Amino acid sequence: MSEAPLSVAVILGSTRPNRHSEPVARWVMDRAALRTDVKAELIDLAQVDLPLFDEPMPPIMGAYAHEHTRAWAATVARHDAFVFVSPEYNRSIPAVLKNAIDFLYREWINKAAGFVSYGADAGGARAVEHLRVILGELHIADVRTMVPLSLSQDFENFTNFTPTETAIKKADEMLEQLASWARALRTVRQEQGVIV
Repeated sequence: MSEAPLSVAVILGSTRPNRHSEPVARWVMDRAALRTDVKAELIDLAQVDLPLFDEPMPPIMGAYAHEHTRAWAATVARHDAFVFVSPEYNRSIPAVLKNAIDFLYREWINKAAGFVSYGADAGGARAVEHLRVILGELHIADVRTMVPLSLSQDFENFTNFTPTETAIKKADEMLEQLASWARALRTVRQEQGVIV
C-alpha cells in the first residue's frame, strides 16, 4: 500500500498590499506540484485574518476560547509540513506571521518547515534566522536549504517575480529536504498516537 502524499501548507507571511509573497508562494506551489509525494495548499494570512493574539489561556494548554483560533488550529493541524514565504521587515519577520505562529502550540509539534524569503540586501536571510529560533521552540524541524530571493535579481524592476536558475534549484532542494523530514516526522507523530 502506498503512503498518502505529504500535506504541505505554503504560508504567505505578508498581508501588505502589492506584496511580493503572493507570486512567490504561487511559484512554490508550482514547484511542489512537480512532486508526486506532496500535496500543497496555499494559506494566505490575509484571508485567515486573525486578530492580534487574544486567547486568555496560553496556547500550550490547547484550550482555545475563540472560533477563529479553533479554525486556525484545524488548518495547521491537517498539514505535515510548512513552507513559510516571508519578506524581511527590519531584520525580522512580519508581525502578522509571528502572530499567526503564536496563536497555537501542539498543532505545530513534530512537523517540518522550509523557507522562501525575500529582501533588498540579504534575500530575507535574517528573517529566516528569526523564524528558525521561533519554530525551534515549537518542536518544528526546519530544513537547512532555504530560498533567499533578491529584490534586485529575482524581481524584474523590483516588481515582477522572475526567479533565477539558482532560486529554482534551491527551491527544489528545499522541497526535497522538506519531504524527507516531513515523512520521518509523520512516523514520529503516528508512534505518539497523534495521527493515524
